[in-house]
Amino acid sequence: MPEAQFGYAVNGATTVGLVCKDGVVLASEKRISYGFSIMSKAGKKVFLINSRIGVAFAGLISDAQAILRRISVEVRLYELDYHSPMNVKSTAKLLSNMLYSQRYYPAFAETLIGGVDKDGQRLYILDQLGSLIEDKYATLGTGGAVAIGILEQGYSQGMSTKEGKELAVKAVRAAISRDVASGDGVDVVVITKDGGKEEFFPVK
Repeated sequence: MPEAQFGYAVNGATTVGLVCKDGVVLASEKRISYGFSIMSKAGKKVFLINSRIGVAFAGLISDAQAILRRISVEVRLYELDYHSPMNVKSTAKLLSNMLYSQRYYPAFAETLIGGVDKDGQRLYILDQLGSLIEDKYATLGTGGAVAIGILEQGYSQGMSTKEGKELAVKAVRAAISRDVASGDGVDVVVITKDGGKEEFFPVK
C-alpha cells in the first residue's frame, strides 16, 4: 500500500513523499505536539542529507533528530572511504540495518528516504524496526490518512517535481485542516539531478 501504517501510534505529524519524473519531493508540517500540548510551531521534520538524498520523519522529534545525525555521518564516512556517492537504496538499507540492530530499544519514528542517483528517482518507507518498502508515494503520521486521499487522487508517475511539490503541499494542508496535531506551515524538500532545494509554504 502507498500509505505506510505499521500498527503503532506516533506523535502527531503529517509527512508525505512522492517520486516524480525528474526528482523526488518530501514534505511535512511544522507542529511538534506531545499528548494534548503543542510544544513548538517551528519544528523541522524534512532534511537534506546531502545534495542528492533527503529524509522526512513522523514521530518523536528527539528520535528523528538522532536518526538524522547518525545516517548523515554514516553516509559521509562511506563517501570519504570509497570516494564514491552512496546511492539512495544503499542509504535506506543502511538505516534499515541500524534501526533493526536497536529493535529492543526502538526509535519511535517513521522515516521516508528519497533521492536521485544513477538508477533514477527512489523513495523508501521505514518503520521503527527497520522494515523497508519502496514505493512511488507514501504518507506517514497522524494526518497520513487524510493526506493519502489527496495523493491517490492527484498522483501520476509522469508528473514533474513542480507538480509534485504542489500536490505534496496540498496533501499536507488538507491533513492540517483535519488533524489537530499537524499545522503551522509546510516544509518541502525537492531533489533533482541538479541538487536539493528546501522551501517553506505557510498555511492558507
